[in-house]
Amino acid sequence: MADPHTIAAPQETREACIPLDAKIAFLRRPDAYPDRPSRVETIETHLSWVFLTERHAYKLKKPARLPCVDFTSLTARRSNCLTETRLNRRLAPGVYLGVVGLLARPDGSFRLGGRPGPRDLVADWLVWMVRLPQERRLDERIRAGALAPADIERLGLVLTEFYRGGLAEPMSPADYQRRFEADISRNLDVTLPRVTGPLAERARAAAETQVAFLTEHGRLLGARAAEGRIIEGHGDLRPEHVFLDGTPRIIDCLEFSRDLRLLDPVDELAYLALECERLGARRVGDAILDLYRAWSGDAADRRLIAFYRSFRASLRARLAAERLDEAAGERRGDWLARIDAYLRLATARPFGQG
Repeated sequence: MADPHTIAAPQETREACIPLDAKIAFLRRPDAYPDRPSRVETIETHLSWVFLTERHAYKLKKPARLPCVDFTSLTARRSNCLTETRLNRRLAPGVYLGVVGLLARPDGSFRLGGRPGPRDLVADWLVWMVRLPQERRLDERIRAGALAPADIERLGLVLTEFYRGGLAEPMSPADYQRRFEADISRNLDVTLPRVTGPLAERARAAAETQVAFLTEHGRLLGARAAEGRIIEGHGDLRPEHVFLDGTPRIIDCLEFSRDLRLLDPVDELAYLALECERLGARRVGDAILDLYRAWSGDAADRRLIAFYRSFRASLRARLAAERLDEAAGERRGDWLARIDAYLRLATARPFGQG
C-alpha cells in the first residue's frame, strides 16, 4: 500500500456527494482490502467505524460535529487521522502503519489505498493499523483470571518510562485547580438532568466530596503543577486499550484534544486503577501505581490519588449519561447500569484512604 503522505490533497468540493453509507458498505466487503481477507468485522463507536480483517484494522472517522470535535470536513478528518497515528506510535510502536485514502473512481466504485488517478476523488481517509489479539487485552486477561505478575510489571515499566520522557507543561497551580472546579461542576450539570433517585443522590454526593477536597486540600493539586508534574500523556488509559503481548502496547490515545492529554501521570494511573477496579481487579491498578511510585520516585499523596479516582469516576459517569440521549430499550439499561457502577466507585471511599 502506498505511502499515504504521497497522496494528493483531497478534492473537498465533491466530498459531500458520497454518502457515508456507501463508504461503509464498500469497507464491509472482503474484496475491498489488498490482502483479500476471508471476512471483515465491523465495529461502530461514538466517533468512528472500525473494520477488522484477520491482520489489520482500519478506522474511518464519522463526519460528526460535537462540542469537542468537528470532523465534518475531509481536511479535518485527514488531519485527525495523521495526529492519531503520530501520537499512538509513542506507546504502540509498530501498530499504527499510516493513513490511507479511500478513492472514488469516476464510475462510482471505490478503491482503498494507492495514488489517485487524474479523475479519482479522495473520498475519505482511514487510520491503518496492525490488528492486535483481543485475548491479550488487559480487560480480557482480567476477566479470564490470566494476568501474571510479570504482565503487570512490564506494563508498569512501560508507563513509568513514558512519563519520565514527558516534558513538563507549564501550568500555574491556580489554573490546574480551576480545571477540576470547572469539570466537577460540568459533571454534575450533565449527569443530574439524565438520572433520578439514588443515582442523582450519588452524583451530588460525589461532587460535594470532591469540592470539599479542593477547599481543604487544593494545595496537593497545586503542588503537582508547581513541581512540573503536568505532561502530555495518553489521555484515555483504559484496560481495553492495553495489549499484553510481549512488550505492552497501548493504543487509542485521546488524539483530538491536547488540552485533555495534559495531565498528571498519577491522575492517568488513578484512572487506569479505577477501570481495573470496575472490572473487579483493584489490586492490578494499585500494583501499577505502586510500581510507578517505586521506580519514578514520585510519591504522590494517597489522598490525592483517591481524589483523582473519584473525579475520574464522576467523569466517566457523565460520559455514560450523555449516551442516554441516543439510547433506547436494553441499551439504555446498560448505560444506566454503567452510570450506577461509576457513581458507586466515585463515593466508595473517603479521600483519607488511598
